[in-house]
Amino acid sequence: MVLVLTLQFSSSYHGHSKKSLCVYLPQPTMSSAPAEPPSVPRREGSAPCSSCSEARRWKLQLVTIVGLLMAQTLLYYNDSAFYDAHRWSVLPSSPLRLRWFSDNSTTQSFAYSLSLGGGGGNNTHHDTSPPCTLNLPSLKGRVQVNRNPPSLKEQEREHPELTLGGYYQPENCTARHKVAIIIPYRNRANHLTAFVHHMHPFLQRQQLEYAIYVVEQAGNDSFNRGMLMNVGVLEALKQHPFDCLLLHDVDLVPEDVRNLYTCSEPPRHMSVAMSTYNYRLPYQKYFGGVSAMTPEQYTAINGFSNKFWGWGGEDDDLFNRVRHHGLNVSRYPSEVARYTMLSHKKEKPSPDRYTNLRLGKRRFKKDGLNSVKYQILKTERRRLITLLFVALART
Repeated sequence: MVLVLTLQFSSSYHGHSKKSLCVYLPQPTMSSAPAEPPSVPRREGSAPCSSCSEARRWKLQLVTIVGLLMAQTLLYYNDSAFYDAHRWSVLPSSPLRLRWFSDNSTTQSFAYSLSLGGGGGNNTHHDTSPPCTLNLPSLKGRVQVNRNPPSLKEQEREHPELTLGGYYQPENCTARHKVAIIIPYRNRANHLTAFVHHMHPFLQRQQLEYAIYVVEQAGNDSFNRGMLMNVGVLEALKQHPFDCLLLHDVDLVPEDVRNLYTCSEPPRHMSVAMSTYNYRLPYQKYFGGVSAMTPEQYTAINGFSNKFWGWGGEDDDLFNRVRHHGLNVSRYPSEVARYTMLSHKKEKPSPDRYTNLRLGKRRFKKDGLNSVKYQILKTERRRLITLLFVALART
């Protein structure tokens, strides 16, 4: 006899999965002998009651099942890697056998349910919460940029609403947009501290469901911003079906909360007016700093080129890819799309950037998201961010 208990877990961050516990109960022994009459209470000094010991054994096994279910649930919600490390378990010296298996076929956006024998219902967050509505006049425009924020440890204590990985979803409504913030990074600790201090309240005011991914390049090779963007997009989409990608430099913070971090029909260039350029667009085809695309748009243009090692050129190549595929570029008005650039020492320009840019059209199909080579050395799901420490391979 098989008793099936199904735990179905999903969240907008961890993805969708269903865990089922199969309990293999021993078959009762059948006898052709006629049924015995009901037994009378055992007298002192008589033989032990076999049915009593059998009852105690089943009670112990029932308690074991309940305990395992509670432990698995607690481990899951504490971001444990239990389900990856332990696919099954067996209780030794017992006729009761337990086996966990995964079923990732569910398509619900958020669910947690416990069913016994295939039945049961769902407690679905998104089904019971109304869609979030954004009242633009209530956003009140400009927000202050703090260049001397608290430490990351202090900030973690200020954000109990976040789950590990820098993930947030509105509590009382269903977000209309699921956004991955992708940040290429190396040796900018002060900028990162200021960035997350500014961005979490900023994004939450826009009632977004989001996660922040910091993709840190390992080694001493020249910095490759485009390649890190490709890595961040691939890894983020493995964890959750985001519908919007924000490709974001760590030294830029938005000044106006009406600058919505969402995706539109054409790709959007976000950082139109930056402080370092006196809040003017540097040139008409400028597509650097911060941009927004849907995963479909990013895949269609094959992401960034992987050839730009060192500073400069990769954002212009990205613009060329967008236009080559017949997509336009949208921008908010400069009074809304304002950014403060945090001070930093300028990087050494790439000597090959103009050559790579000139020859870029030849490589659009074979150089980009579909050809990036990398190795994830470490993944850390911190309270404020998901940190991906990666080694990049030259192609």
